[in-house]
Amino acid sequence: MFVVLYSMKQHILLTGATGMLGKGLIQGLLQKSYQVSILSRKNQAIPGVNVMLWDVDKGQIDPHCLDGVDSIIHLAGENISKERWSDKRKKEIIQSRVASTRLLFRTIANSRNQVKDFISAAAVGFYGDRGDEILTEETAPGKGFLAETCTQWEAAANEGLKLGLRVVKIRTGVVLAKDDGALPAMSRPVQLFAGAPLASGKQWLPWIHHQDMTDIYLHTLENKSMRGAYNACAPFPVTNKTITKAIAKQLHRPVWPIKVPKAALQLILGEMATIVLNSNNTSAQRLLNTGFIFKYTQLEDALSDIYRS
Repeated sequence: MFVVLYSMKQHILLTGATGMLGKGLIQGLLQKSYQVSILSRKNQAIPGVNVMLWDVDKGQIDPHCLDGVDSIIHLAGENISKERWSDKRKKEIIQSRVASTRLLFRTIANSRNQVKDFISAAAVGFYGDRGDEILTEETAPGKGFLAETCTQWEAAANEGLKLGLRVVKIRTGVVLAKDDGALPAMSRPVQLFAGAPLASGKQWLPWIHHQDMTDIYLHTLENKSMRGAYNACAPFPVTNKTITKAIAKQLHRPVWPIKVPKAALQLILGEMATIVLNSNNTSAQRLLNTGFIFKYTQLEDALSDIYRS
């Protein structure tokens, strides 16, 4: 007589599910037969997904949001490039990340649940502007608003260690997708025959194809030995000048032999110009050491796939 044991896939609770990464991750989770619930500010219908409500500003959350949940993937946070960085906007950006994390941990601490993993989005902004320095997960945080935001964000995530959770922080680079994220904004001047490197053009840009980004989260779910921070960027970062030329090649447009002055970017964007001026030469070695295999390691291959689709 044979006894067959069937193991059900984990139940995942996802925040930030309506953003670019969240949408891709929902599909990736469902394709792998995970049970998926999300926390959202608005009630909506998503096929195959259980939608529950929360309001971080009011500290409100569905009391049943952790029922049967094994792992949390926390992507929620205000868009850093949505508008100029006033003092008020800066507080909103930080609080959306820190307060939402604390609300989740407070809910875990005050309810009976089986949550074991907390996988949090993070960002390479943690390093600040570092020139040509090769940045590993052991590199100290940098300076400036992005670094300050990321430091507080990761510190909030680390509070999960006190609850006995496996905590992983995915330091995301520039995610490339055709109709969302940074690529449409980067390609717009090129499409309008106004493509040119920004500032020196030598600043390093840690890019990643959107499919690889989804796969990193799935890989992290399945590899329980992963803990701490991981740079989620392709193994070969490129300079701003290189990616501008690569986009122009895909769009069959010229790149002008001039550079957009740093002062002009700061005039237009204010302090938010650091998003395009910071240089992050990140290493993906720690992620590669876990056995993760990138589908797209070369920028031209990634852009070719994105624009072909």
